[in-house]
Amino acid sequence: MQTTRSVNGVRTEILILSYADRVLVLLTQLGKVGCLIQASTPLAIPLPPAPPPPALPPIPPSIALTPLFGQPPSPHLQTLYNLYVSQIASLIWAREGEGGIRRPVVVGVALKLSGASRSDDEEDDLTEDERVLFKEVMEMVTDLIK
Repeated sequence: MQTTRSVNGVRTEILILSYADRVLVLLTQLGKVGCLIQASTPLAIPLPPAPPPPALPPIPPSIALTPLFGQPPSPHLQTLYNLYVSQIASLIWAREGEGGIRRPVVVGVALKLSGASRSDDEEDDLTEDERVLFKEVMEMVTDLIK
């Protein structure tokens, strides 16, 4: 399954491939795989109940993120990539939960750097473009896994 959309004037592509042992999601604005991060959570720990759409499912507190390869270019993007991986995995697990399985989710993230420079005080703040991109990406993933 794949989709492409222009978000903030930037071509944004998502590809989801389902395997027997895990799910691979590629999110790119750069036409490459980017950083690969795996999200997993123990099957024995139940997921928090998902709210009705369009709300996003909560990220389980037991989630474990494992960098597989690649490194985001800044601490801010590291945090942002972890947020993307956690939320995408939560969306997939909420959908898979209907079938009683919960496979690890590997997400490749390659986002275009924001042109705005950041001070130390603003390092954790999201720009409006980052907020719009996050919302659009989650809508794209939701549409793909329906």
